Parts: sequence; C-alpha cells; structure tokens
Amino acid sequence: MPTVPSILGFGAIAIDDIVYVDQPLSAGKGKVLQSARAFGGNVATALAAVVRLGGTAGFAGWLGSAADDAVLRDLVASGVETAFAPRHPDARPVRSRITVGSDGERFIAYDDDAMLGTAPDFPDDILSRATVLIVDSYAIRSLDVVARARDLGLAILGDIEWSSGPATERLIALCDHLILPLGFARTATGCRSPAEMLDALWLPSRSAVVLTDGGRGVYYRGREETGLWHLPPHRIVVVDSTGAGDCFHGAYAHALT
Repeated sequence: MPTVPSILGFGAIAIDDIVYVDQPLSAGKGKVLQSARAFGGNVATALAAVVRLGGTAGFAGWLGSAADDAVLRDLVASGVETAFAPRHPDARPVRSRITVGSDGERFIAYDDDAMLGTAPDFPDDILSRATVLIVDSYAIRSLDVVARARDLGLAILGDIEWSSGPATERLIALCDHLILPLGFARTATGCRSPAEMLDALWLPSRSAVVLTDGGRGVYYRGREETGLWHLPPHRIVVVDSTGAGDCFHGAYAHALT
C-alpha cells in the first residue's frame, strides 16, 4: 500500500467543457474563440496544486470502479494519489459548462447530481497518517468523516461556497481553517464589512478565517490576532480565472504541512 499523503481531500471533482468568447460576459453574447475540455472541481484542483508545489496529496472521495475511468487517469497524471479513494460503479464526476469572457471572468453551469463526499466508514488509520483534510461544500454528505478527521488531529481546511442549511452550519463549525468567498460570507453572516464577517465567523476553535475577494485579495483573521489583515494580490494580467481560488486553497494547505 502506498504511503498516505500529507494532504487528503474529498469533494467536487469535475469534467469541465470550457468555451472562450471574444467579449466580456456582461456583453450578453460573443463569438466563440476556442473550446476545450478539462478536469477540475474544487478539491481535485486544489490537490493537483499541492503536488505542483512539491507536496503530497491524495483524493479520498468516491471514484468510479473502472480502471480506465477518465477522472482517475487525470488524477494519476497530476500526481494525486488515488489508492485510498473508495470505489463505486455509480460514481461519476460533476459535469460543468464554463463560459470564459475576454476579461478572464467566467460563468459556471454545473450538474452535481453525483456521488460526492466519501465512504462513511473511511478508515481512521488512513486519516490519522495525514496532516490536512481539504473539503468543500459537498462534505455535508460525509460530516461524520470530517468530525473524525478533526478528532484525529488533522487540520480541516474548508472551501465553502454555498449553504444547504444546518448541515452546512455544522460543516463550517468543524473547519479550523475556514476559507470563504467574500460574497458567500456576506450571505452567510448578514454582515456588510469584511471585519464584521470575520468576527461573525470566528470561533475559539478556529485557527484562521480567510475571505477571498478576487482581484482585491484576501481578508484574514488568525488565532493570534484580533484585528483584520488584508493581503492584496500580486498584480497580473488575468487570462482565465477558472480554478484560481482552488489553487489558492491548495497552496494554503501545502503551507500547513
């Protein structure tokens, strides 16, 4: 059996059909410049970023049982360990259609009627050998596994983008490194300023709360701080923002190891 990677993750794994157009999305219509198919998903992309940064990462969510499964092959090609992922013949990826405008912004339409999360009996002896567990909003389907991982001492990094009610509230409470898009944090808390959102999301059990705000950078509160930190982004020319946040989550997780 392979060595358990430092970073495990389960959640969305996707096949993305991407269309690039010659106008910004706000124009309402535009000419197709290029079409492409890519593998993505919040957690899968974050794990691939970990590997590219020199870390070790493993996907621990449901995968199809066929040896020639396209998603499985892509994870392996990206250097992500798949030996510990539970298999099921009905498992399939989220399917997404993404339109990318000339300004680099994108709109994602997705079908997530799929097996997500992980096996309810995912082994403690595997979890206990990892350092970090990355989860996304779909981890509401495997809350007991997230809770066990936390009890075993793993840092739980939560990339939460939407709410499904009380289950999401429990998931958010389990995350000691909570990373939310600013827009969702505003909806979840009802607060208007980043400082108010950070205060509302803070718990004594947290290590950090991070609010991502695209081209405006991130807002942060850590365990040793009571105030707001703002980290502006590096100045770049945006070509395609698809997966940018997921790469940030992977880099953050790698920094915890």
